[in-house]
Amino acid sequence: MMEEVKEVTSTLSVHVHNIKVTEVLKDGDTLTFLIVSQKLSGTGEHHVDRTYEDFEWLQQLLFSQEDEPGIQGVIFPSLPAKAHVNPSAKVMKQLGFLGLGEWQLYCKALESYLRLVAAHDILSKNKAVEIFLTSSEPPGRHRAKKNLFNRLSQAVEERRKEGYKDVDEFFQTERNHNLVLTGYAKTAAERFLDVVQSEQKIAVACAHFSASLHLCVDPGEDPDKQAFSKACVKLSEVFDSIKKNMTSVAENNMNTLGLGLDLESRCQEAEREMLFRRTCKLVELEAARRNAEKAKPLKKAAMEEAKKTAEIEFNHICVVAKQEVHRFRAARVKMLQHALVQWCEKQLLTAKESADQLNQQLQAFRGIP
Repeated sequence: MMEEVKEVTSTLSVHVHNIKVTEVLKDGDTLTFLIVSQKLSGTGEHHVDRTYEDFEWLQQLLFSQEDEPGIQGVIFPSLPAKAHVNPSAKVMKQLGFLGLGEWQLYCKALESYLRLVAAHDILSKNKAVEIFLTSSEPPGRHRAKKNLFNRLSQAVEERRKEGYKDVDEFFQTERNHNLVLTGYAKTAAERFLDVVQSEQKIAVACAHFSASLHLCVDPGEDPDKQAFSKACVKLSEVFDSIKKNMTSVAENNMNTLGLGLDLESRCQEAEREMLFRRTCKLVELEAARRNAEKAKPLKKAAMEEAKKTAEIEFNHICVVAKQEVHRFRAARVKMLQHALVQWCEKQLLTAKESADQLNQQLQAFRGIP
């Protein structure tokens, strides 16, 4: 087990954009993810294996950098929900697109998370990031336990403060926009997931019908039955082609726009959490100011000091938060644009391939005497 990690400045020794989650290994109910990152020196690669608990360990250390000024103004990359070997319906709904396929999408989501962390100016300086990506030893897994009371308290607090009027028009406008975009992003991801699942069901139905048509084939010598059998075989091939096409379309949708919408939804939630943390600090600051105004002479100095500390902390958070919002806007537009372009390119390619296959089937049908 590694020694306790302290938050100190650390330069990553790997290429940020070459971090890959290449494979997932199943051992009972435990999933282990293989992570490969290319060394900056160009002398080779780091190969490490990490469980989901290791990812949580990293996220917890990133959250707890209390010595970093303005850390609560950071939009932390969103870690995907935990996947299970035999997930329940509830877990599948929570995972959305990431619950489809044979773990490829989930690995890509974890890969995106690590790249966002490694590319972040503040978070990448945490020594834990370097350890996570390069150390062959498993990281420590001491995590803060979250009980039901804490979650309920946070939910009540959030409901109470989410409508708190901001003193800064920039952040008030951003909160309003985020509230709308968070809902839109979640709805878009859910609706597109419905489309993909419908495509998968169509592919399965076509496969079943294609197989069923072979039951109509009669090996007898009757010319009419032979002609009918040939037609059934050809029709079976047509539906098999349609099945392959729908399967490709669904896979393309998942791997491009599906992943993009999932990431967009989680990013909007991450920004919402940052804005909420800042609002909480604003409430604390205004409470400190009121306390300083009402303080009795004996406590006046202490209250003034507490107010000054709260103002400094809040100002740090605001500076970092504004930088984060501007960076976030540019990054999310770029990510969505990339997902849409990939989606269009894949769909065009699949459509051309499908048209060629169906044209071949049509010519085959025309050749039947």
